[in-house]
Amino acid sequence: MNTNIDVFDTTLRDGEQAAGCRLDVREKLQIARQLTRLGVDIIEAGFPNSSPRDFEAVQALADEIEGPVICGLSRALDADIDACGHALRSARRSRIHTGIGVSDIHILGKFGDSKYGSTLSAKRACILRMATDAVTHARGYTDDVEFYAEDSGRAERSYLLDMIETVIDAGASVVNIPDTTGYAVPGAYGQLIADLSARVDNIDRARISVHCHDDLGLAVANSLAGIQNGARQIEGTINGIGERAGNASIEEVVMALRTRNDYFGVDTGLDTRELYRTSRMVAQAFDMAVPTNKAIVGENAFAHSSGIHVDGMLKQRDTYEIMKPEDVGFPESRVVLTARSGRHGLRHRLGQIGHDLDDHELERAYQEFLEMADRKQEISDEDLVALLRPGRSG
Repeated sequence: MNTNIDVFDTTLRDGEQAAGCRLDVREKLQIARQLTRLGVDIIEAGFPNSSPRDFEAVQALADEIEGPVICGLSRALDADIDACGHALRSARRSRIHTGIGVSDIHILGKFGDSKYGSTLSAKRACILRMATDAVTHARGYTDDVEFYAEDSGRAERSYLLDMIETVIDAGASVVNIPDTTGYAVPGAYGQLIADLSARVDNIDRARISVHCHDDLGLAVANSLAGIQNGARQIEGTINGIGERAGNASIEEVVMALRTRNDYFGVDTGLDTRELYRTSRMVAQAFDMAVPTNKAIVGENAFAHSSGIHVDGMLKQRDTYEIMKPEDVGFPESRVVLTARSGRHGLRHRLGQIGHDLDDHELERAYQEFLEMADRKQEISDEDLVALLRPGRSG
């Protein structure tokens, strides 16, 4: 497999922006250690100039974590960039992630003051200078500078292309094309990345990154469309947590690339066997339960209940499983016994708990099982043992 997609994990920065979430330094270090075991390429540790605690957390990760690049976020302001530079001073490998809004909505909303220009054209020119100055200033601290063009999904195309070319000339080594509001759809977002690849003259000097939000439930699909069209860095969070409806779910993007390598032709360097463990650690730290039906890491991701599915899976796993649970660190596939599970599912589970029945015994047990299953949502092992006790009547 061609392993050339960098994974930029922003669980500790954008993930922490989820409403009601806040991690202390100890929790951030614990998650960062696990992200290192997972093998992410870049950890965005926080926004150092947003608060003393965020500065302390970024500094702590810079001091301790080896392996991934440690990144700090900033706006296109000298004070923000200086805070990143100071917090990241001890990092073995550091990155400053700076940027500015590029859509007319952001420009007119955030930079409405006349000091930025009295017309939209003048404001655009001012924003372009601010972006260039920010990248130049950040390069004074590190050679690894990533520039985010905020709200790229709604930006005027030619202005965005000019912006990206300008910041690459200023020294940006990664250009991030965020769908900040989750507005994009895969075809349009993929075309945006394709346009950057084809129309920005110096794009070969930088890596294109995709950062998608899930307001329309399309963050993973948009990220994959970006990769198909030339992006070589994916940004997201564990469990897809984050601002509003969240970010692209790293585990979903990574396993889509791994499982459908025949289609995408690229892969990441992650040890996917650490995904389940990482997911549970993040869920606990953020006090945000993983939905039962969550792809890849939900408790039902490898659970089978329907008799047809159970029968097929027990005969040959890939009949109904496109991934092996052990490949993502999941404990195991499981058969959930309900009234729909069928004789094969019942026989399999009884055998697992040490009860091998002949056909006659199985049929009698199955009829009692159906009566029990009509009364209960799910049948436990204890229920099965009770069902088999001598003297129990149908």
